[in-house]
Amino acid sequence: MNKKRIVSLLLSFNLLIFMAVPSYGAATQDKITDAEDKKQETESDLNEMESKIHSLESEKDELEVYLKDLNEQLTELTANLSNFQEQSEEKQAELEEIQIDLEDAKEQEAKQYDDMKLRIQYIYENSNSSYIEILLSSESFMDFLNKAENISKISEYDRDMLEAYQETRDKIAKQEEAVLEQQEEIHKLQAESAKKQSEVEDIVASTYSQIQTYASKIDETEATANTLLSQINSQEEALNALLKQAKDEEAAAAKATQEEQEAKAAKASAEASQEQHVNTAAQAADRKEGTAVSGNSQDSNSGDSASENDSSQESSSSESSSQGQYLGKFKLTSYCNCSSCCGSWSGGNTASGTTPTAGRTVAMGGIAFGTKLLINGTVYTVEDRGTAYGHVDIFRNSHAEALQFGVSYADVYIVN
Repeated sequence: MNKKRIVSLLLSFNLLIFMAVPSYGAATQDKITDAEDKKQETESDLNEMESKIHSLESEKDELEVYLKDLNEQLTELTANLSNFQEQSEEKQAELEEIQIDLEDAKEQEAKQYDDMKLRIQYIYENSNSSYIEILLSSESFMDFLNKAENISKISEYDRDMLEAYQETRDKIAKQEEAVLEQQEEIHKLQAESAKKQSEVEDIVASTYSQIQTYASKIDETEATANTLLSQINSQEEALNALLKQAKDEEAAAAKATQEEQEAKAAKASAEASQEQHVNTAAQAADRKEGTAVSGNSQDSNSGDSASENDSSQESSSSESSSQGQYLGKFKLTSYCNCSSCCGSWSGGNTASGTTPTAGRTVAMGGIAFGTKLLINGTVYTVEDRGTAYGHVDIFRNSHAEALQFGVSYADVYIVN
C-alpha cells in the first residue's frame, strides 16, 4: 500500500513537470522565429541584389566588349582616313605634274603647228620658183628627185610630229582625266570614311555613357547589398544571442526541474519513510517482542535503502557539475577546409586566425573564440564561425571524414 502511494506521488510529480516544461521560453522561441523570418527575408533581398549585380555586370561586360570593337573600328577608320589623305596628296601632286606636262605638250604642239604652217605657206607661195630653183640647182635629175623627196619627207615629218604631239596631248589629257576621277573617288571615300568615323564616335560616346551608367548602378546595388549583408550579420548575431538565451533557459529549466524533481522525490521518500516508521511503531505495540524486533530490522533496511538512493543522486549531481556549465543538447555536424565546405575561404585560417586542426577546432556562433567545449568526452576549442548557436560544426582533415561523420546530437558543456 505504501509502495503504491509512493509510485503515485512520483507519477504525479513527473506529470506536472512534463506539463510545465513545454511552456519554458515560449517568448524567446517566438523571438527566434521572428528573427529567423526577418533574416530569411533579408537574405532573399540580398540574393535579389546579387542577381541584379550579376545581370548588370554581364550587360556591362557585353558593352565593354562592344566598346572595344568600336574602338578598333575607330582606329581602323582613322588609319583609313590618314591613308586616303596621303593618297589624295599623292594624286594631287601627280595631277599637278601631269598638268605641267600637258601644258608643255600643248605649247610644243602649238609651236610645231606654227612652224609647219609657215613651211607649208612658204612652199605654196613659192612653189613654182622653188621647183625651178631646185631643177636649176640640181646637177642631175636624180639630184632633183632627191631634193624633192627631201621636201616631201620634211612635210611628212612635220605631219608625223604634229600627230605625235596630238597623241601625247591626248594621252596626257586622258591621264589627267583618270587622275581627276581617282581623286574624286578618294574624296568620296574620304567623305564616307569621315561620316562613318563620326557615326562610330557617336556610338562610342553613347556606349561609354551606358557603361558609366551600369557602373554607377552596380556601385549603388553593391552598396545596397553591403548594407543588407551588414544587416544579415547583425540579425545573425541577434539570432545567435536568442538561441543562446533559449539554450540557457532550457538548461536552467532542466536543472530547475531536476532539482525540483529530486526535492519532491526526497520529500515523498521522507514522508513515505516516516509513514512507514509510524505504521511499524503501531504494529510493534500490538505484536510480541519478536515481531517488534523483526519490524525494527525491516525499518533499518528501509532506511539504508533510502540513504543509498540519496547518495546515488548526490553522486550524479556531482558528476554533472564536474563536467562544467551545461549548455544543452546541440546538433553536431562536421566540415573540412575544402571549397565544398568553406567556399572562397577554403584552404585558409579560421575566423579567429588559427590553423584549423582536427580534434581541436569547432565552429559555432554566439560563443567567444577560445571557449573550451566538452562534447562526448572530448574537449574542443571554438575557433571558427559559420553555424548558429546550438549547432556545433567539428573540423575534420578530409571531406570524406566530414561526410562520414553525418549528423548527431550530444550534450555540450563549457569546461570549467
